[in-house]
Amino acid sequence: MDPFKVIRHPLSTEKSIRMMESDNKLIFVVDGKADKHDIKKAIEQMFNAQVDEVKTVNTHEGEKRAYVKFSPKSPAIDIATQLGLI
Repeated sequence: MDPFKVIRHPLSTEKSIRMMESDNKLIFVVDGKADKHDIKKAIEQMFNAQVDEVKTVNTHEGEKRAYVKFSPKSPAIDIATQLGLI
């Protein structure tokens, strides 16, 4: 899958900012058909960062969210700055 079709947009909520600072995680809204391997591959290609873990959640509104934990070598704050979240 194309990385730009897998990742729709990042979430910038209070919870996501807190997770970014404490757990080195970012939250993305992703394509509903994408699996964890697709999401990990897309994030690594788009941001040239190492991903440790991906967890997904389907919300009751029908959107799929990916909680992406980055390795210590790739701080989530740097990626959020690239995206313009901070």
